[in-house]
Amino acid sequence: MAKGKLTKAEIVDNIQSKLGLDRAEVHLVIDEFFEEVKNGLVKDRVIELRGFGTFEVRTRKGRERARNPKTGEIVAVDTHGVAVFRPGKELKESVWELRDKSDE
Repeated sequence: MAKGKLTKAEIVDNIQSKLGLDRAEVHLVIDEFFEEVKNGLVKDRVIELRGFGTFEVRTRKGRERARNPKTGEIVAVDTHGVAVFRPGKELKESVWELRDKSDE
């Protein structure tokens, strides 16, 4: 379904060309944005970006018996946080019509 990756470098280039700003400044702003999102999540805050979606941390309960997929070894997993993303209404509506062309 996806038509390739969109990398951070491409995002920087796209914003730089649209706004005519210095590439290094755009890169710095994007890096600081991601750092703020990470810091907010680490502090167990919900990051709400209206029109895009919400990032939050959910707790996954630990288990006594889990399997390491690489080695097959049985291991215990402690309770831990997991970052999750819920798309907002506008993003959901924007991608609603996308579908895998191989389904046709």
